[in-house]
Amino acid sequence: MSTDLEVTVLLPCLNEAETLEVCVRKALRSLAELGVDGEVLVSDNGSTDGSQEIATAAGARVVHAPQRGYGAALINGINEARGRYVIMADADDSYDLSNLGPFIEKLREGHDVVMGNRFRGGIAPGAMPPLHRYLGNPVLSWLGRALFKLKGIGDFHCGIRGFNRDRIRDLDLRMPGMEFASELVVRASLSNYDMVEVPTTLQPDGRSRPPHLRTWRDGWRHLRFLLVFAPRRTLVWPGFLLLLLGLASTVTLATGPRTIAGVEFSINALVYSCIAVLVGAQLTLFGGFAEIYGRFEGLVRNDKPDAWARWLTFERCIMIGLALMALGLAGTIVAVAGWGQADFGPLDPRGTIRLVLPSATAIALGVIGVFSGLFSSLLTLRGIRWTPSQRPAVIPRQSRGERVTVAEKH
Repeated sequence: MSTDLEVTVLLPCLNEAETLEVCVRKALRSLAELGVDGEVLVSDNGSTDGSQEIATAAGARVVHAPQRGYGAALINGINEARGRYVIMADADDSYDLSNLGPFIEKLREGHDVVMGNRFRGGIAPGAMPPLHRYLGNPVLSWLGRALFKLKGIGDFHCGIRGFNRDRIRDLDLRMPGMEFASELVVRASLSNYDMVEVPTTLQPDGRSRPPHLRTWRDGWRHLRFLLVFAPRRTLVWPGFLLLLLGLASTVTLATGPRTIAGVEFSINALVYSCIAVLVGAQLTLFGGFAEIYGRFEGLVRNDKPDAWARWLTFERCIMIGLALMALGLAGTIVAVAGWGQADFGPLDPRGTIRLVLPSATAIALGVIGVFSGLFSSLLTLRGIRWTPSQRPAVIPRQSRGERVTVAEKH
């Protein structure tokens, strides 16, 4: 593939006949005015309105994206790009493709990713629905900054952004839908890429049809992606805190009722304390599994999971699980022995339950620990962490619509 070009302006396309030509011409004119050796690349998702011919006639290069979806079209375009830098934007004439200079300038300075910021550059009346402008984008942007410690990124989901092509290829991005926008920023942040923002403007969509974006569906997909990629903040830390509180409450209430600020906490509180122990332990374990999976599958570019996640070996989990089960069984034996002393007749539940509940919780926690070790070993059984350059290439199997690796092909 030729790499003589400096910039590729990448436009994902699915039936954009109304606005595609003006977008292509604006981008080409901007590149020419800046004296940049570049191209406009249209990654087409199977348009049926003649968008391909319109793009070619306007001076763009057109490639076919075999998989449907915003992210799939962009991933295909990034792989096909000939420029050292790629500037992606929507093909609906809402972004200012006639002003690519700020993006190119920052990329030349060595930044890996250059994000546009619509809130700093200006949003024209009617260009963004109020729900997106005042709730969706601010909330998701704040959550992204909070979860991934992104400083200086105020518009997390701006559709125009530039990046170093090879650096983004190294991330091995995979999300085929709208959540690709979040994946690029999150994966770049987790890989310690240098990111910066420049102001950009947003104009009303130039198309007469509704946009491909669906507010609630795509908003949820973005939110889900952010939560899944931050297991420590969404699973491990809340789970560990809940586990500690549950353990402290269980130990305290197992010996008798406690009064705090004139309120007595007894059996009912003990039940919820035991549940908190179980839920907290499972959340913490799930977070560890997410850390292990993310690194063994190459989703996160750290070589090793956190120390505590690496500690989740099959042998350790088995030993801890069996110890907890033995502890719970011992408590159960004591409780049954006390019942025997009463000739297995009626017992005062306020007494025996303080031993039975923690014992049953310990047994359940031990079983969870044993099978968590098994699951952890399954995640790491292969013993290989593919990097993007080592991962087997995936190509479509034409005959049956399946997917095979290059290794299988040969």
